[in-house]
Amino acid sequence: MTTANKKELSPEQRDELLRLLKARFEKNRNRHKNLDWADVQKKLDANPEKLWVLDDMEVTGGEPDVVGYDSKTGEYIFYDCSAESPKERRSFCYDREALELRKDNRPENNVDAAAAAMGVELLTEEQYRQLQQIGPFDLKTSSWIQTPAAIRKLGGALFCDRRYDTVFVYHNGASSYYSARGFRGSLRV
Repeated sequence: MTTANKKELSPEQRDELLRLLKARFEKNRNRHKNLDWADVQKKLDANPEKLWVLDDMEVTGGEPDVVGYDSKTGEYIFYDCSAESPKERRSFCYDREALELRKDNRPENNVDAAAAAMGVELLTEEQYRQLQQIGPFDLKTSSWIQTPAAIRKLGGALFCDRRYDTVFVYHNGASSYYSARGFRGSLRV
């Protein structure tokens, strides 16, 4: 529900999301060695607006989980950790410019707008490779990643996947979209 332009979960939604995140955290200890759920929950309790974002990540199929801690900023880092690219975030072209260039068969949305609406950052190539260090992701799908301005200026965009136990970085026209390509987000709390 929205209260005075502030997105908040109901107490029931909040409790259910925290239960789910804690269970995922405990089940996947390899993603966040030496981190304690109680510390993560304290951060979440102090930043309730971030729960709205995590809920959106969850609802769209991202299965967010803690993948690290930034000791410089004191923030926990969440990534979408679904085995495949989040199901409800597929078939989007890269950005608004690419969407507007498509005259026929336009996709429903674009990655930049969807990520901004959710409140997440699109993974960088480095972050995508870090994600692949904690498990095999995108074995059947692919995920758009942040694209350098020089490539985007020429009409291209980058995406990644994992095949043959190797992470591949590819390029495509930014206006392209595929049912097996989505995007993964990151959130700092």
